[in-house]
Amino acid sequence: MTFPAIDPVIFSLGPLQVRWYGLMYVLGFTASYLLVRRQIRAFSYKELKAHFENLNLILILSVVLGGRLGYVLFYNFSYYLQHPMEIPATWTGGMSFHGACIGVIIGGWLYVRKKDLNFWKCADLYVVTIPIGLGLGRLGNFINGELYGRASSLPWAMVFPGGGPQPRHPSQLYEMVLEGLLLFLILWFQKNKPWQEKKGWPHGSMLSLFLIGYGAFRIVVELFREPDQHIGFIFGFLTMGQLLSGLMILGGGLLWLLRMKEGYKKDKKRADPLRTGP
Repeated sequence: MTFPAIDPVIFSLGPLQVRWYGLMYVLGFTASYLLVRRQIRAFSYKELKAHFENLNLILILSVVLGGRLGYVLFYNFSYYLQHPMEIPATWTGGMSFHGACIGVIIGGWLYVRKKDLNFWKCADLYVVTIPIGLGLGRLGNFINGELYGRASSLPWAMVFPGGGPQPRHPSQLYEMVLEGLLLFLILWFQKNKPWQEKKGWPHGSMLSLFLIGYGAFRIVVELFREPDQHIGFIFGFLTMGQLLSGLMILGGGLLWLLRMKEGYKKDKKRADPLRTGP
């Protein structure tokens, strides 16, 4: 198949360019904003309502800062060590999802701790909406013709402008479906469980489920995605994305066990007749 040549620039106003990739970021943040606000009302989490707008701003800044620093540290550290003045130049490209994830968790934790909010409740509200932005971002990657897959002879393989003459997996679309659509559906239909007081999961379980789910889907897609040329394979068979996603799964699994253990303690405490009132 021939890659559909879509102009990455939607329109220009003098030196200002509006690009599809940037629009995907805006749509992703907007969807997250609307869906989190909807959940706050549905679950009556009034404590967050007063800090909702400020927390959104902190999280957006954390995404950009964490994503850029993650790319610098994980994917091109030696280059930026020699060219430190280029680190802030996000407009030249180079963002890491794993770095953005770390940045959001740290930024969100610092803010809610300062405002005396429950971090686990806030995390569950936001994390179930993240796959929408991920899916839209991968669609933006496809339009840009970047982050394409490995060479393939499958009927739907495409010849990408920067990928040479060989047809390649449209791995951006694989990621859009798995890390975006499918992961969103899994999390969205489980989102009520942490808010079911007696039979539900403990708060924080949605965050751990997201970490495990994204990590697993990313590892699968990396089997079809072309490794970064300046990195190649680590240990001869792993991509950087697979290595970071494996650590993500381990972190999510550990968090799941810790949160479930905490939930078990609370359930046991409620069921203990010595702790109940008359």
